[in-house]
Amino acid sequence: MPLNRLLGQVADAVQAVREGRSLTDVLARCPADLRPGTQALSFHVLRLLGSAQAARAHLAPKNPPPRVDSLLVSALALLWPSAEPPYAEHTVVDQAVQAMQKRAPAAAGFVNAVLRRFLRERDAVVAAAQRDPQGAFNHPPWWIERLRQDWPSQWQAILQANNQHPPMSLRVNARHLTAQAYLERLAAVGIAARLAGPLAPQGLILEKAVPVTALPGFDQGLVSVQDVAAQLAAPLLLGERQDLAPLPPDARVLDACSAPGGKTAHLLELADLDLLALDADAQRLNRVQDTLRRLQLRARLKAADARQTASWWDGQLFDAILLDAPCSASGIVRRHPDVRWLRRPGDIGALAEIQAGLLDALWPTLKAGGRLVYATCSIFKAEGQAQVDAFMQRHGDARALAVEGVTGHLLPLADNGPNAGGGASMVDGFFYALLVKN
Repeated sequence: MPLNRLLGQVADAVQAVREGRSLTDVLARCPADLRPGTQALSFHVLRLLGSAQAARAHLAPKNPPPRVDSLLVSALALLWPSAEPPYAEHTVVDQAVQAMQKRAPAAAGFVNAVLRRFLRERDAVVAAAQRDPQGAFNHPPWWIERLRQDWPSQWQAILQANNQHPPMSLRVNARHLTAQAYLERLAAVGIAARLAGPLAPQGLILEKAVPVTALPGFDQGLVSVQDVAAQLAAPLLLGERQDLAPLPPDARVLDACSAPGGKTAHLLELADLDLLALDADAQRLNRVQDTLRRLQLRARLKAADARQTASWWDGQLFDAILLDAPCSASGIVRRHPDVRWLRRPGDIGALAEIQAGLLDALWPTLKAGGRLVYATCSIFKAEGQAQVDAFMQRHGDARALAVEGVTGHLLPLADNGPNAGGGASMVDGFFYALLVKN
C-alpha cells in the first residue's frame, strides 16, 4: 500500500484522537485494505506523539491548521531516531509531501521544508524536545505527575515500559488441552512461544504476534488471545490461589462488567457455573456472546448497569462476584496508545466514583462467606488500593485476602507479580483485590 495513502489515514486518526475520539472507533471506519497498515503506523505515531509535537513546536512555533499539523507530526514520528526505522528517511519525506498535496496542496511546500530541516538538525531538535517532560516521556504532564506521586521509585521505568510493543499472549482452553500440549501444536506450525508460568498455567506468550487465523484450532475454541495479567482473575475468584474452599459445582457467579468476555469465558473454561454476565452496553454484550459461542460455552447475558440492582437482580445471593470495573486503562497503554492522550485529569476521580458505586451496590448481593474479586486494568492507586481501602472503611463485614504475585498493584515491570523472572514488561498493569464477606 503506498505510504502516502496510509499517512493520510494515520493523520486522520491522530487528529481524531486529539479531538477526543477513540482510535478503536476510528479504525473501525477505516477502509478494510488500509486498516492493518493504518493501525500499525497509528500505534507507532501515538507512542511518539509527545516527542513529535515538541519537535514540531520547535521547528514551526506557529500552529498550522489541524489537518496539516496531524500529518506533519505523524511524519516526524516516523523520522524519529530508532534502531529499526519503519521507512527510509527520503521515503517518509517524499510520501508525506504527496499526502499533503492531496490533503492541503498549499501546505505541501511547508511540510517539505519542516521535514528536511528536521533531518538536517535532528540531534539538536530531539535534544530540545526531550527537555520537555511530555516530549521526553510521551505522556501528558498530569499523567506523569500522578505516576510520580503513586510510584516515586518506578515512575520512569513505567513510562518507558508503556512505550514498548506488548507481547501477544494466549489462553489455552482447559476444557480441551493443556498449555504444554498447545505449545507443541504451535511448534508444529512454526510459531515460537513459551509458557507464561505458574501464576497463569493456561497462558502462552508468543515470540512474535501472528493473526488469529494462524492459530491452530482458534475457530474451534482451543485458544483465545488474552494478556497474562487478565488471566489471573478467574483462578483468583474460583479459589485456586488461596485458602478458600473452591466454589461448589453450579455456583451462582456474577460477572458484573463482562464485555468483551475474556474473563467470563475463562471462568467457564475452568468450572461449571451458573453465571450471569452483565454489561451496561448492549452492543458490547454482543461481543461476549460471540466469544462464548466460539468457545462453546454458556452463560446468561443481560444488558444492565450493575449499580441499578433493582433492574436485574432476582434477589438470590451470589456465591462469587467478579467486578472488572471501568477504569482509566492506565495499565494497558502499550496495547491502546491513544488512551494516554484521551484521558483528562478529572477522569480519574469520576471513574473512582463509579467504581465505589459498583462496589457498594454489589456487596449486598453477595452471600455471607462469599468472595468478590475487584479488578482494574489501572496502575493509578486511586483506582486500586485506595479504592479498596475506602471500601473496607465503609463495610465492616469485608476482609481482604492477600495472594502473593496476584493481589495488589501489578506493574508492567520485570520484577513485579507474574513478570518476576519472565522478562521486562511481560504483562499489562493491573490491580486485584480479593474481598471475603464475613
